[in-house]
Amino acid sequence: MSSFVDASFLSRLGQITESQANEENFGIVKVDDSGKILIYNQFESNLANVPIEKAVGKNFFTDIAICTNNRLFYGKFREGVAKGQLDVSFSYVFTYKMKPTNVQIHLYHDPSSKTYWIFVKPK
Repeated sequence: MSSFVDASFLSRLGQITESQANEENFGIVKVDDSGKILIYNQFESNLANVPIEKAVGKNFFTDIAICTNNRLFYGKFREGVAKGQLDVSFSYVFTYKMKPTNVQIHLYHDPSSKTYWIFVKPK
């Protein structure tokens, strides 16, 4: 399954700021290797109906998007962190604190900046 995130964007991940993330038309969540949110862009905030200030610093999988704390989503993330290699796309349905929303997910690890990313695009 191909990604909706273009290669030029992926190549700049180490330098992406919150304001640059807010310019994109898909959800962008930068997390550390435990899932703690470092950047939560405006698109994702609007999609999930979670204010940015309530998301940053919290764990994406256990505090913000609890419906992702399962083998399919969080399991893929943990597996990628353990391998030091994460570049996987899949369809998912968000259900926590929102009506069921079909989305495309792209989990990504940028080895050059040692950062982890969750990209979300509504279908």
